[in-house]
Amino acid sequence: MKRLLNCVASDFQQMQREDYIQAIQASEGRVLISETVCNAPPLYPGITNQEIVSRFGADMILLNVFDLFNPVIQNLGYEGNATQLINYIKDLTGRPIGVNIEPIDVNASAAEELYQLPEGRTASERTLNALKEINIDFICLTGNPQTGVTNNEIERAIQRTRQLIGKRAFIIAGKMHGAGVSGEAGKTIIDDQTIERFVAAGADVILIPSPGTVPGITIDMANQWVNKVHQLGSLAMLTIGTSQEGASEQTIQQIALQNKMIGADIHHIGDAGFTGLAIPENITTYSIAIRGKRHTYIRMCSSPKR
Repeated sequence: MKRLLNCVASDFQQMQREDYIQAIQASEGRVLISETVCNAPPLYPGITNQEIVSRFGADMILLNVFDLFNPVIQNLGYEGNATQLINYIKDLTGRPIGVNIEPIDVNASAAEELYQLPEGRTASERTLNALKEINIDFICLTGNPQTGVTNNEIERAIQRTRQLIGKRAFIIAGKMHGAGVSGEAGKTIIDDQTIERFVAAGADVILIPSPGTVPGITIDMANQWVNKVHQLGSLAMLTIGTSQEGASEQTIQQIALQNKMIGADIHHIGDAGFTGLAIPENITTYSIAIRGKRHTYIRMCSSPKR
């Protein structure tokens, strides 16, 4: 098995859950996921935001606000159902593709006014069943701002998703911020008990906010949580989900190196630097910080036909 940072498009086409887990582990903290909002206007005409992030150094692409029953990827120039759109964006980018699914808790104690989401973005039984028909590489069970996603509902969604998907795709689970819920913000977003519950439910990767992105999470706290994740045999993804993907390159470098010291297996950069994607140069900056120009430039330049 290759390290993921050495894989090319044809390698990704052959990989399933266990292959990705091994390839990520072998990369020793040098894997970068870039998130994109599918219904946001593209940064430039004639190209999708997903193609942009792939060319600026992202190893994997996470689709946000992707409605499985009314799928849209702006500027794709192609119409079809969710399966067809994801297959086409895979062809264009040569990257593994994942989707955000949001486990809404109707009984959540709201900290702010919450949005009403279409079913195709939520962890409903119908949506999770639809995932079985789509050629995705990973699923991220998380919550956007003002959605009312709770850790209890994430745990239930992990169990249901694992039962339905089996070993075809790997599961990432956790919150990047409070998602509009009282009592699950800042340093109370996650703890050792929540990590244990998520792993026991079937999560392959536990999502932890990067220190410096939400209030109160320190490097020591995050390192403790990552150590817990690794003790339980899972992987850890450290995230930037608070619009700091639009901060200075110095800030990105600091977060990146902190996350590597903490022990991140996967690094995540969010979609709100500009509307719908990180500032592209910040993706490259993050990549260079965790693995240097050699691996970054190879990833940027490698053809999706390889």
